[in-house]
Amino acid sequence: MTHHDSVRAQLHAIESLLRHHQLWQEMAPHAEAFESTQPFCLDTLEPFEWLQWVLIPRLHALLDGGHPLPHDFAVSPYYEMALDTSHPQREGVLIELQRLDKLFAGNNV
Repeated sequence: MTHHDSVRAQLHAIESLLRHHQLWQEMAPHAEAFESTQPFCLDTLEPFEWLQWVLIPRLHALLDGGHPLPHDFAVSPYYEMALDTSHPQREGVLIELQRLDKLFAGNNV
């Protein structure tokens, strides 16, 4: 399995987890929500919205276009802070995001 295949498989695993726990939305947020200048659009999108509507599609677009992928990239630290410790899916989401982060560690690109 190539690195790109591993990244794509992990993106599908994250999407599957979100769908399984009814955290996947059918309708996109309003266009203005994507105009945020804040990291993770934290002032306009909820954490799971950013995953679904920003991160996952952008990484798929890079893969589809054969573009270079980011390196030394990590999203799980944000989610460790953004998700309340009482959120029922917190640990499962963090595990999947940490797996994604490992694929973007400097020596895996």
